[in-house]
Amino acid sequence: MANLKVNITKLDKIIKKTIEAIENSKQQIYDIAESSRREYLRLKEELEQLKKQARELIETVEVLEEEMKKSKRRLMLVNKNFHKYSQQELEEAYEKADRLRVELAVKREQEQQLIKRRNELEIRIKEAAKTVEKADNLIVNIGTALGYLKGDLKDISIQLEDLQQRRAIAMRIIRAQEEERMRVARDIHDGPAQSMTNVVLKAELCERLMDVDLNRVREELQNLKKLVRDCLQDVRKIIYNLRPMSLDDLGLIPTIQRYITTFREETGISVSFKTNGFYTDINSVISLTIFRIVQEAINNIKKHAYAQNVAVNLDFTDKIVKIYIYDDGRGFEVENMKVKEDDISSGFGLVSMKERVELLNGSFDISSQPGKGTRLNITIPLIQENATTLVQEEGKLDV
Repeated sequence: MANLKVNITKLDKIIKKTIEAIENSKQQIYDIAESSRREYLRLKEELEQLKKQARELIETVEVLEEEMKKSKRRLMLVNKNFHKYSQQELEEAYEKADRLRVELAVKREQEQQLIKRRNELEIRIKEAAKTVEKADNLIVNIGTALGYLKGDLKDISIQLEDLQQRRAIAMRIIRAQEEERMRVARDIHDGPAQSMTNVVLKAELCERLMDVDLNRVREELQNLKKLVRDCLQDVRKIIYNLRPMSLDDLGLIPTIQRYITTFREETGISVSFKTNGFYTDINSVISLTIFRIVQEAINNIKKHAYAQNVAVNLDFTDKIVKIYIYDDGRGFEVENMKVKEDDISSGFGLVSMKERVELLNGSFDISSQPGKGTRLNITIPLIQENATTLVQEEGKLDV
């Protein structure tokens, strides 16, 4: 069982780390998609700037070409009528034509470079757009897959925890059953078995004294009668502890009243018992559970709380019963009980009561502080959805 518990714990840890890794991968995919989107927007902005530069350059080239045409006409005119122009005017016409030709060639080269750069940017933008689209699709797909996968893994983790708890409960039930058998065997050995041995000895003594001392025989028979009565009382007490017959004969409330009366007489602890409302047809398993809870609670108070006063209240409504149990004992740290829930050797006190309630789809709340007593607030549905399951669980509850 210990190895199984460790393996389940390790597997649960692996599952949780897997979910964490998936979450981290999801964030990385978001980062990649966002980076691709920023790059796509940057390239588009750069392309717009490049197109603006290209338009300005084309306008400049068109102006230079027009000026070049005028310069060529001027140069042809000067060459044709060179005798009408001075040497300086001839040189200026040639220099202007050369300057325009060089400037136009430079601008055209720049224009070609801009066109080439624009084409490259348009290709990169198309690729970036595809990357962004793929990243967006990947985010959608990974989100969907992660939703299913994460949900399934969490379900597995919950199922493992539930399996571990069920196994722990089963082990505690087996342990409690064995302890109960040992207790019954010890009670029978120390009580009725010893008494019946004395009955046999007393009967043999009476046989030997029949012809010797009739007065002594009468005395021994009276002792024998008392011994048999005490033995019968012990047997009834053992049977009552196993399952109080008065639950079936008298009902829940009289059984609890009788038990509390006996408890007060034996311990001297003041126990008040009040009921509100009434429910005529309580399922036998629910009746037994309520009785065991009250029994276990006041036994715990006797063993551990050192209380002087105890209050037990049952509040019946149409669908639920609320159980309030309060004592003014020394109290304890509730967190210590939560730690013991995972320990199969922690006994069957408050943990047992909690498990009984949860088997019946009820709620169990405990509040306590050292030196300030303990309060139990328990709610149990009186109408259970699955009566068959209750019958099957009755053997587990009656421990």
